[in-house]
Amino acid sequence: MGRKRVQGSEPCPHCGGTSVRKNGTNRGRQRWRCGDCGKTFGVTLGTPLYRLRTPLAQIVVALRVVMRRGSLRGAEEITGHKWETIRRWLLRVMAQAEAVTEVLVKELELDEVEVDAFWSFVGNAVEALRRGQVRHRKWANPGKASPE
Repeated sequence: MGRKRVQGSEPCPHCGGTSVRKNGTNRGRQRWRCGDCGKTFGVTLGTPLYRLRTPLAQIVVALRVVMRRGSLRGAEEITGHKWETIRRWLLRVMAQAEAVTEVLVKELELDEVEVDAFWSFVGNAVEALRRGQVRHRKWANPGKASPE
């Protein structure tokens, strides 16, 4: 006896097939398997949260601390996450700004002022880092090694 196809489910993001079936869970999140191409995927595929193990609430807290304190080290002390990890989250957020804004507004119910302040901070922080106005320059240019 095979698994039933889920009615009204999204098509496979890999091949566009409609034979998508539930395929268990991973860390409490539903997994799916395409009957056409055989590939599996989760609900976060194609979103800023893809392959992140940290819960969304903890990521938002860490980024808010960075926004308010203006320091990755300060966020590290408060949240317990390494500054390199917070840096990766910040860069990922910057790269997928539109999707992150949607998540901030809908799922976390932030108001427009908080979201605007967040994006203003992210833009200013990355620009300051690229100009060399902070101590940890290497996190602004992840592909380049630091001259230090």
